[in-house]
Amino acid sequence: MSHPTQVPHRRPVPDHRAVPTAPPRARRRPSSQQWAAWAFLTPVTLYLALFYAYPLYRNLDLSLRNYTVRSFVQGDAPFTGLANYRTVFDDPTFAPALFHTVVFTAVCLFFQYAIGLALAVFFNQHFRLSATLRALFLVPWLLPLIVSASTWSWMLNSDSGVVNAALHAVGIDPVNWLTSPSWSLTSVIIANIWIGVPFNLVVLYSGLQSIPAGLYEAAALDGAGPWRRFWSITFPLLRPVSAITLLLGLVYTLKVFDIIWIMTKGGPADSSTTFATWSYQLGFGNLLPAFGPGAAVGNLLVIAALAFGLVYVRVQRKQALT
Repeated sequence: MSHPTQVPHRRPVPDHRAVPTAPPRARRRPSSQQWAAWAFLTPVTLYLALFYAYPLYRNLDLSLRNYTVRSFVQGDAPFTGLANYRTVFDDPTFAPALFHTVVFTAVCLFFQYAIGLALAVFFNQHFRLSATLRALFLVPWLLPLIVSASTWSWMLNSDSGVVNAALHAVGIDPVNWLTSPSWSLTSVIIANIWIGVPFNLVVLYSGLQSIPAGLYEAAALDGAGPWRRFWSITFPLLRPVSAITLLLGLVYTLKVFDIIWIMTKGGPADSSTTFATWSYQLGFGNLLPAFGPGAAVGNLLVIAALAFGLVYVRVQRKQALT
């Protein structure tokens, strides 16, 4: 009698292709470098929040509420929406102030950049006493604005100013620089150009130092003259520096207040009033201050500066991609 054969029991073969599960990762602690980065970043963040973000918020809140002296102290001003902006747009001073702001900014920017660039190219020749003369040109930039504006007020005085004395010496009738509606805006433009030229000179001169001298030597060997070298080498390679110089000059010129207020106070008859001086007049220049409209005018300046800043960033990105 035959017995059935028994099949031996097979042990399961382990699958070596299975991926073993990794143990849970331990939470990484910030390194000392990260703590140092946060330590350096915190003061800057606090500074921007306290001196930039909060004032902008307060100015926006002022422009959207009907603030009086009492409500400004107690903080119970009613919300009025865009009523202050409509008041500003309907004011008869708005159109002249806008025109003066545009003319003042455009003319100052053009002449500050043109004169600063000419002086930078001139001092780039590294002639004798070049450093001494550059230092002297920095004097208007180093003086306090109140000193510069007071000096120009004295120089352009109709009766005792040295400018009218010089005109009289060459047979030209004196000009009422500060008291004539036809000349008041021109007077503050001249003073602001004189103050802003050194900044353009310093920045553009530093940009010229980064242009390789070999490019000029090669162009001279090819027969290019001074004007050809300037328009083909200097001006194109100086374009990034020129862009940031014009942007910073634009932001500064839009908010110029000290020079205009000290010399003409926006007058006579609002002939030199800009948005900066008008904002101050509305908020602090009257017995019954209009805080809301004054803040609205200030916000228009902020929006204009922000718009030009965004245009600059967009142009720089396009140039980086090309």
